[in-house]
Amino acid sequence: MLINILLPYKEKFSKNKASSVSLTVANNLQFSKYKKQIRVFGHNLKDPMYKDNFVGIDNSWNFLKSKNENIAQEMCKVINNDQNIRQLIEIHNRPYLVNKIYSKIKGTNLITLFLHNDPLEMKGSFTINDRKKLLLRLDKIFCVSNYIKKRFLDGIKDDLDKVVVLYNGVIRSQKVMPKKLKQIIYVGRIVKEKGVDLFVEAIKEIYKEFKDWNFKIIGTPRLGINKLDQFSRKIKHDFESLGERAEMLGFVNSEDLRHIMSETSIIVIPSKWNEPFGLVAAEAMSNGIAIVSSNSGGLPEIISNNGILIDQINSKKISKNLKQILSNTSMLKELQKKSWENFNFNSKKISSILDEHRKELFFKN
Repeated sequence: MLINILLPYKEKFSKNKASSVSLTVANNLQFSKYKKQIRVFGHNLKDPMYKDNFVGIDNSWNFLKSKNENIAQEMCKVINNDQNIRQLIEIHNRPYLVNKIYSKIKGTNLITLFLHNDPLEMKGSFTINDRKKLLLRLDKIFCVSNYIKKRFLDGIKDDLDKVVVLYNGVIRSQKVMPKKLKQIIYVGRIVKEKGVDLFVEAIKEIYKEFKDWNFKIIGTPRLGINKLDQFSRKIKHDFESLGERAEMLGFVNSEDLRHIMSETSIIVIPSKWNEPFGLVAAEAMSNGIAIVSSNSGGLPEIISNNGILIDQINSKKISKNLKQILSNTSMLKELQKKSWENFNFNSKKISSILDEHRKELFFKN
């Protein structure tokens, strides 16, 4: 079995710039029993993760050509050159590439699609007709949450048993609950839909009352680029104006972020939009962090009753819940304990489930 993973162009398969899709692919790859048979196709990089598995594709000389289509086309060439070898193709988050790849691939190769975002907002899966065509072309469709699965099947009665939920996996590095500092953090892109402004307003309400606590914002408007726009500059100004205990760190690589999260007591996930999965929530649970989050999208599937979920989230509701937690040590410890003990998204487990799907597909068809 040969497995070909296609990453979107914008996904940088490197430690310092990896976002959720790249991190999920890397985490699954680390524990896969098919590791030696996997090739990851993506935009060419100097420092890719898993160099032996990565196939870097340079941009086309034709600047008008789609960068995603260029990577897909080059991948198809490689696959077609492997004569008489049946292969599995895994397309991540680019449904519009399915038909193009289907038409270019020779032989009886298998094709699957991984949906990390709302399919009703992505090219190639906007309409019911688009999604019905995908069901006919694809051998399996993996959704990062039941929320995303329901979105894909909106208006579709028969999914042909092809649409399944496969949660993203996170690597838990500690064997025991790490020791905690009096620290509350926000982790994510500095954009309005993530609700970082709600976090800032909530911290304003509690900053003076809880003088022995520190507060951090980790992230930038665009992943891996420490360049601020007008909105993020205002966030930084308003937040750091509170005092020296409030700091906006900007982009932090995955290794440094793990260290920060391991010693953090509370995380706020104030998303205004429907998070497809909530990788930050899973990472928080892997570190035993007490979670205060919006109750939307895939987040309640990840957090369940192991954190505080807020309907129609706003800064007043966030600050109210933070005050309750900070004023009640036993409540804080209980939330941290629930988070740690009920973490269920270990990459080793998720990778094993994916491998079983691969095996079933390859030997069933």
